[in-house]
Amino acid sequence: MRFLPADLYARIEQSMPIACVDFVPTRVVESRTEIGLILRNSPFGRVWCHLGGRIAQGESIADALQRHARDTLDTGVTLDADPQPTYVYQWFPPEDRPESAQHFAHGDDPRKHAIGLSFTVQLDGDPSPRNEAIDFDWFAPAVLPEPLWPGCRDLFSRLAPR
Repeated sequence: MRFLPADLYARIEQSMPIACVDFVPTRVVESRTEIGLILRNSPFGRVWCHLGGRIAQGESIADALQRHARDTLDTGVTLDADPQPTYVYQWFPPEDRPESAQHFAHGDDPRKHAIGLSFTVQLDGDPSPRNEAIDFDWFAPAVLPEPLWPGCRDLFSRLAPR
């Protein structure tokens, strides 16, 4: 896996969409599905959101999902060898949002235009929030915490049953 120098990556991030993995851990408790979210600092202040991030050069989608789970929750995720997204969700900075975005669900990200390959996953162990994750908790999809990162509610409705 190769990482770009920070100044070069910043220029690329401002010039083209970035491929990312977005994921939401799920579990079933007493026949009810719950989703796991992290609390993190963001351009919108402290918000609850999904997990994930960019896919690095030379990294598979499965490896990216595992890396982000380990880096954020100190646990892995259960995956097929070639996981396929449940949904592809787009994130736009306000100044780069296309006019057509008014016709489809999308998220807000002032930092970059991202294409999120979005998954639900099962965690391999007990989550222990670290790095960007200030906290982690489980929620019923119909009773989500506030504040949420703008656009997450739409993403969660596509990924988890209510």
